[in-house]
Amino acid sequence: MNTILRRASAVAAAALLVVAGDPASAEAQPFDALSPQVQSFVDVSTPHVLIENALLIDGTGAPARAGMDVLVSEGRIAAVGPTGSIAPPAGIADDDLTRVDASGHTLIPGLVMLHEHMFYPSGQARYNTNEVSFPPLYLAGGVTTMRTGGSLDTYSDLSTKRLIEAGSVVGPHMDVTGPYLEGRGGFIRSFPELETPEEARAHVDFWADRGVTSFKAYNLITREVLGAAIEAAHARGIKVTGHLCSITYREAADLGIDNLEHGFFAATDWVADKGPDQCPRGAGDTYLELDLEGRAFLDVVDHLIENDVALTSTLNVVERQAEGRPLPPDGAAAAMLPELREGVMRRAAGRGTPRGTALIRRYMDMEKIFFDRGGMLVVGTDPTGAGDVVPGYANQRSVQLLIEMGLGVEQAVMVATLNGATYLERADEIGSVEVGKVADLVLMRGDLLSDAEALRAMTLVFKDGVGYSSPRLFEEGTTGWVGVR
Repeated sequence: MNTILRRASAVAAAALLVVAGDPASAEAQPFDALSPQVQSFVDVSTPHVLIENALLIDGTGAPARAGMDVLVSEGRIAAVGPTGSIAPPAGIADDDLTRVDASGHTLIPGLVMLHEHMFYPSGQARYNTNEVSFPPLYLAGGVTTMRTGGSLDTYSDLSTKRLIEAGSVVGPHMDVTGPYLEGRGGFIRSFPELETPEEARAHVDFWADRGVTSFKAYNLITREVLGAAIEAAHARGIKVTGHLCSITYREAADLGIDNLEHGFFAATDWVADKGPDQCPRGAGDTYLELDLEGRAFLDVVDHLIENDVALTSTLNVVERQAEGRPLPPDGAAAAMLPELREGVMRRAAGRGTPRGTALIRRYMDMEKIFFDRGGMLVVGTDPTGAGDVVPGYANQRSVQLLIEMGLGVEQAVMVATLNGATYLERADEIGSVEVGKVADLVLMRGDLLSDAEALRAMTLVFKDGVGYSSPRLFEEGTTGWVGVR
């Protein structure tokens, strides 16, 4: 690792701080309470850390600042200031303070990603839960908080969350979404089939009682059933998102939905012959024909904004429909189960078409207009699709795609950090580098302002003030198992 850590020999015995229980908790665990597996990925374990001389992009959207120090104390950000201006905490011995030389590095908040999954496609509409490989991959890619954008194995997801919070498993904090809110005829056998408002309310209450903190509606649900689900979820203080088709974005906003997935490429608002509660074909053609300066599009955009509906960008999962797009990094390919890797990479290399190229650019333009008009844009990766979207690697790529969309670097970081935290109603604790907040931070080699490839060079990922080695998480935690466990 190129980041220089100046530590005394006693660091190995220092206490390691990590959040336990509720993700909003500020309670810490001693180092010896963590499993040996979690301990093995930690490079910075002292309770006090001074990160020196970084290029700081703080997540608020403010201009980046060069030559900045950040002091972490007891898992929280204690001070932020120009290099040399921050004194170590009074009475702290040198052995209890780690100094991180961040010269030539960029420091950003931990990523808050809102369309992640714990499952992965293994063929024939079968999706395996990857509770072993995915959590370390997410953390390696800078994700310190994530929401699962739909669950096929909710008991496993809830157990994984509990194990992470207990310090038994390495990974980000998790907001767990319950089983999908879907109607009859869903394409995955494990989808529920909710056909009445009573079934929807019972579904929401059952899973809320078991600890899920989000819900997601899917393609074939009806307005009546979705409305009942939203009402039941809101009564429990839980938000609802949707990957919709049978219901338009305007209709969903009127029902009170909180979030819509995949930018606008799941919207059916502009399909001329769409019937009520029917999922039409060919919606993609309407995007290419749509005048993005006309009222047909802008009225939907403004309606979402007026109703406080957030939009999740998930360009990763459709990127390789376009020509000339980069393949997944070598590490992402190596992480896949060998029996799946060849087919995934072959399909990824051959998917691009001129139409796909035009569609990707159109998706980006639509999301940028939503953002520019004041919409709450958040981001996620959706590691499903054709299998080429691998957690961690894809999270880094998602920020690059926001920059390609036309956002400034500081804006792209804000979308991937503070906006996600704001949506989860945790912006007072996470999402930006500000005094008093939890020390969730990502240090990467290079100048992110001038080179988006710096996102591929993460060195340390701080979660609750504990510095994990990104390269070691990528190299040792996951190789060859994505797709099966």
